[in-house]
Amino acid sequence: MSSERLAALLDEYAELERRLADPAIHADQGTARRVGRRYAELVPLHKAAGELEQARADLVAARELAAEDATFAAEADTIAASLPALEERLAELLIPRDPHDAKDVIVEIKAGEGGEESALFAGDLLRMYTRYAERHGWVTEVIDAQDSDLGGVKDVSLAIKSKGVPEGGNGVWSRLKWEGGVHRVQRVPVTESQGRIHTSAAGVLVLPEAEDVDVTIDPNELRIDVFRSSGPGGQSVNTTDSAVRITHVPTGIVVSCQNEKSQLQNREQAMRILRARLLAAAQEQADAAASDARKAQVRTVDRSERIRTYNFPQNRITDHRIGYTAYNLDLALAGELDGVLDALAEADRAARLAGETELSRR
Repeated sequence: MSSERLAALLDEYAELERRLADPAIHADQGTARRVGRRYAELVPLHKAAGELEQARADLVAARELAAEDATFAAEADTIAASLPALEERLAELLIPRDPHDAKDVIVEIKAGEGGEESALFAGDLLRMYTRYAERHGWVTEVIDAQDSDLGGVKDVSLAIKSKGVPEGGNGVWSRLKWEGGVHRVQRVPVTESQGRIHTSAAGVLVLPEAEDVDVTIDPNELRIDVFRSSGPGGQSVNTTDSAVRITHVPTGIVVSCQNEKSQLQNREQAMRILRARLLAAAQEQADAAASDARKAQVRTVDRSERIRTYNFPQNRITDHRIGYTAYNLDLALAGELDGVLDALAEADRAARLAGETELSRR
């Protein structure tokens, strides 16, 4: 356990507490929100450190009393037995956490190979995440969507936000960051007349939503094009050039948005997605430059691989990264995802602990 790191974080906690007590900070809601989120992240650490310090003090007192009165010996033994769990809890909280855990997210879902069936599955994933958000009291907003002819979605961007400051700094990203990758479905498509099972897939990209202070964008590095919106089948749904396509020239990242009726609104929504993608790209570069041990702590999921299979005939959901399998696909699609997400979070926690142990041996 790093005493220097603990002392620094407790000092930061005290400073944040002082800032939040100052009414002046609430004049800037953006700053107040960022300080509040960081404070919430440190609350569990402050509590755990206080509980451990108190338990150690109680142990000293109980042993002193036991020297004069043997009836206090059992109390001292009970307190001593509780210390390892308190120390382990504090050690876990001292492991560097994902810096984006408190953030909201933008989820992008794209239909893959499989035509209409893939688009219908993408629509199923959209409803799954929307229902999961509802279960957690989060707010959802469709930023942009391209529907398919049969009611699916070819491409959709969904913003998911927590209400207020997330407890313990565990925001939407801390739960949904595992969802990025290729999702595969096995079922009989509605377009299949022979009753044969088909396999298709949809891609999911989860991005922490960036604030203005997270990413600096030079307007001179943007190429902005406007065009007319279109609906299913390609027919025009707008007679004005309200759709917006933004290209970030240095990185080649291209974002388009056509959901809103005005060009200004579409531009604002496209900029939200662009900021999130630039933040994610910067994080990936930082991870790639880190040591192998550090990377093991930061990210254990390859977001480019096939991560999960949804098998309808068997009512089975399988996450291939951790070998998780459950036969409750119907419930998962209804938004009950905590089983697989808890398993992924536990696998990541174990990897972070292993990475920290490896670093401490060097």
